[in-house]
Amino acid sequence: MPTVLRFEGLRVVIYPNDHRPDHVHVIGRGYEAVFNLNCPAGPVEVRENYGFSRREVTHIERVLRNHLAALCGAWESIHGNL
Repeated sequence: MPTVLRFEGLRVVIYPNDHRPDHVHVIGRGYEAVFNLNCPAGPVEVRENYGFSRREVTHIERVLRNHLAALCGAWESIHGNL
């Protein structure tokens, strides 16, 4: 499971054998959430959340949005064309 970004003790992961739509898993502090990327232009949206507070989710969305181009590139690199 390739970690494509790390920030504030969290890992952003894209699973190689995962399904569309383009998305990432954010894992850390005993929690996990899945965010749809909606490549290439967003918006980044939470799809599933297992433990993060609403405030944390909003912050994670902001960080992912700031790295959207790189995350979309990583998804395409792992899974092929969008």
